[in-house]
Amino acid sequence: MISRNDKKHGISIFKQLLIPTVISMSLLTQAHGNMAERSKLVELSLEDLGDIEITSVSKSSQKLREAAASIYVITQEEIRRSGATSIPEALRLAPNLQVAHTASNAYAISSRGFNTTTTNKLLVLLDGRSVYTPLYSGVFWDVQDTLMEDIERIEVISGPGATLWGANAVNGVINIITRNAADTQGTLVTTALGSEEKGIGVRQGGKTTGGMDYRFYAKQFDRGASVNAAGGVLQDSWKGAQGGFRIDNSSDKQQTWTLQGDLYSGSSEQRLNDDRRVEGANLLGRWNRKLDNGHVQVKTYIDHTKREYPGSWSESLDTIDIDAQHQFRVGQHEILWGGGYRYADDKVQNGLTFAFLPEHAHLKNANLFVQDQIDLIANTLKLSLGTKFEHNNYSGLDIQPDARLSWSVNDKHQLWGGISHAVRAPSRIDRDIYAPAPPASPFLAGGSNFTSEVLTAYQLGYRGQLASRFTLSTTIFYNDYKKIRSIERDSGGVLFFANRMEGTGQGVELWGDLQLTQSWRVHMGYVYIEKHLTLPADNYNPAGVAAEGNDPKHQFSLQSSLNLPYNIEFDSMVRYISALPSPAVPSYTAFNFRLGWKPTPKWGLALVAQNLFDNQHPEFGTANNRSEVERSIFIKSTWKF
Repeated sequence: MISRNDKKHGISIFKQLLIPTVISMSLLTQAHGNMAERSKLVELSLEDLGDIEITSVSKSSQKLREAAASIYVITQEEIRRSGATSIPEALRLAPNLQVAHTASNAYAISSRGFNTTTTNKLLVLLDGRSVYTPLYSGVFWDVQDTLMEDIERIEVISGPGATLWGANAVNGVINIITRNAADTQGTLVTTALGSEEKGIGVRQGGKTTGGMDYRFYAKQFDRGASVNAAGGVLQDSWKGAQGGFRIDNSSDKQQTWTLQGDLYSGSSEQRLNDDRRVEGANLLGRWNRKLDNGHVQVKTYIDHTKREYPGSWSESLDTIDIDAQHQFRVGQHEILWGGGYRYADDKVQNGLTFAFLPEHAHLKNANLFVQDQIDLIANTLKLSLGTKFEHNNYSGLDIQPDARLSWSVNDKHQLWGGISHAVRAPSRIDRDIYAPAPPASPFLAGGSNFTSEVLTAYQLGYRGQLASRFTLSTTIFYNDYKKIRSIERDSGGVLFFANRMEGTGQGVELWGDLQLTQSWRVHMGYVYIEKHLTLPADNYNPAGVAAEGNDPKHQFSLQSSLNLPYNIEFDSMVRYISALPSPAVPSYTAFNFRLGWKPTPKWGLALVAQNLFDNQHPEFGTANNRSEVERSIFIKSTWKF
């Protein structure tokens, strides 16, 4: 890892990396002048982009252009051409997400506001496996990983998806979908070396004599510590390793199944104690059966995670989940119904500053859902009605209905609208936390009557091809929030969590693609969000409404993908994020670029530079202790055999 305490040494290494790379690319470009292979991203027509198959909106396969939701799809080609080396960094490609780097190993990620380091209104799935933690209904992003080349696409829905996906799919759903093993045959080796990060990844794929496709992968990374505003190095460096496999049996077209799993471990520095340690493993199985009229799917997984923060606390979580769904058609009605059950065994070893009581919790969640998509006018007007019944330990039964109307004006223009009711179910923080830990008098306690937060969302959207070279997707939304978490004080002076905050959120999301030439495509995105939250006059909230997220009003991005002669690719991205109100974080503009070259179909080389407009900038947190994101550069090589 390149030391940040020796700038001259860093510049020297930068030159050692950059100069030979540029010379090599120049010489090899002359030697291999006319390779035929081109990038799939730029060559896909705008019509092809609309025909991308997605599954997250209706839990069944449909074309992107037909989805009655605000959804952006990050493709494998976008990920590759962005140079992203982690899932959180790849999520910056979605214009409908707010992504802030809070430490070397941590991110704040949300959709339509309420962004915090413990965001709790966004559901994240990895191949259908929910990766939220019951501690705070959010996601530990430091352990959500896979080989980036194995990601097929990431479907990002902004807005509620609770009718199909359940509680916590309040402001959005992120569904990370990996590639079928049949599409990852052969050997792949990737390496990355740079000023902020180094890593290596290996994958081996093949086919058995019985017709099953498989792959095995392993990866390792080491990311350096971030810095503070004064340039001092913070002790938050992050390193980890992960391996896994996937087996797909698709030889029988009527019946397919998948078995996959991962094993990982990692650590990050702490200033005063030994390194934080994380480890985990998961195993998922999925079975699909085509019927004469529809299909059936059964999915189950087990998931083990363990986190140890020496000097503070630790947690061990074991989850078992099973769900099934059945889709069939009756006349004009396409009906999808199903249900599931999840059991989580959560054990916390409490520290001195806070505690979860009871330390050992058995959490159960059962659900049943049904959705009917009705063809009011064939291929033109479609009405979708659905609801989910979900029961959990804390709030009991929650009902989450949804209604959406979609009008396909023609094969190039679609209008849609929807009204949805979604909830954020209580977590262990809401009910079980005590700080300071007993037997000292608690300063803050979980609310024994804390119940589910509630959202009623109204959306109106358009998606279409306005010209032969230009597509546009836009959504306006209005969110009505009730029973949002607040802090109250009892007669004894003890603070506790309650549900007395409420308010509204509204905004506009839009993005579009412009095909300037056959070899040059530009993507633009803009999001405007405004929240108005209120508390009762007798409320005691030290941070006020700011406790429920720190969000930019404006977010703009511009991406360019250009194919140059001699198999050279030039990709760039500019992101503007307006200032955050509380705690105050100044606005910033970030510029990234990637220069890629494929001298042969089996070997690729890329130079990636990030955050070039400034030496460093903050993206989240209070001024006195936040980390800042530095300018960085790295070289990535990819070999296929």
